[in-house]
Formats: sequence, structure tokens, C-alpha cells
Amino acid sequence: MTTQSDADIIRASRHEPECFAVVFDRYYDAVHGYAARRLGVSLADDVAAETFLIAFDRRQSYDVTRADARPWLYGIASNLIARHHRAEVRLYRALARTGLDQVAEGHADRVAVRIDAQAARAPLAAALAEIADRDRDVLLLVAWADLGLQEAGEALGIPAGTARSRLHRARKQIRAALGETDPTSLGEDLDR
Repeated sequence: MTTQSDADIIRASRHEPECFAVVFDRYYDAVHGYAARRLGVSLADDVAAETFLIAFDRRQSYDVTRADARPWLYGIASNLIARHHRAEVRLYRALARTGLDQVAEGHADRVAVRIDAQAARAPLAAALAEIADRDRDVLLLVAWADLGLQEAGEALGIPAGTARSRLHRARKQIRAALGETDPTSLGEDLDR
């Protein structure tokens, strides 16, 4: 079952609920990591768990023409994160003041952080706190959850063109806050 598409697994889980565990195993760490970066570790456990509980409860209505469940799961997580908006903004403002990264915990996270990113962390956190929620959602789904614009649009229930506009607006604000550099840039191909 681990080589099947997410859609096949979700379809099977409608009659054999235990099959849904494969989707959980595939994506829990990624969804948890995304929630931790957005809200901090203390709320990430709850958001990730609730994301999969909601997904399990809604598996009957999952569109099985979509082989990849990541946009669906990140959409659920983004909606839950929106409920915690004040906590997210407080986290970004605290990071802006302290410059400390309270979210990165694992060895891989520490290795992956570049020296120049350390210098940009406080202004980046301040800029993230000021970006409109809907623009920040698209930006972070693309930059942190590694979704393409089409997938980010699916996750948020908006057209890809709207996701592109929101991403452009968010990146413009980030560049302005960081002296015209963009740490969220993923290259030229924005349509992944």
C-alpha cells in the first residue's frame, strides 16, 4: 500500500479505515513541521493532530481525482493555523525582537540554517508579522511546505492566478523589508 497514490489509499480507507494510517505516516512530520514554523512547537502538536483528525473525518468527500493529498492536508492545516493567528503574529514579533529561532530543534534544522539567514531572521519575522494573512498563507505554503502555486491554490481553495498574485504581493513586502533580497525565492519556475 505504501507505493499507492494518496487518492488510492484514501479511497481504500473509506471501507478499511486503518488504511488512512499510510497517509498519516507519509505526511504527519511535514504538516507538524509546517505548523511548528508558523505557530511554534507548543501549538504544532495540536494543529497537526487536528489536521489528520479532520482529514480522516472528511475522507469520504476527498476528490480522488487528485493523486496527491498534500494540498488538501495543508489546506486543512492552514485553516486551523488561521484560528491561531494572534499566536502566529506574536511568534513573529518575538522572533523579530530577539532574533532567536525557537522553532528549529533538530540537528538537520541547525545544519540547514545558513549564516546569512541568521542576520535576516529578525527583519524577516517582522515582515511576516505585517503581511496580510491570506498573502502570508500562500507565501509560507510555497516557501515552507514546498507546494507549487497550483497546489497552494488548491490548499486554500483559490485559483492559481490568485495564489500567484498573493505570492507576488508577499514577496514584494519581504524584499522591501530585507533591502530588496528575497529569502523565499524558489527560482524562476513558479508554476510547479
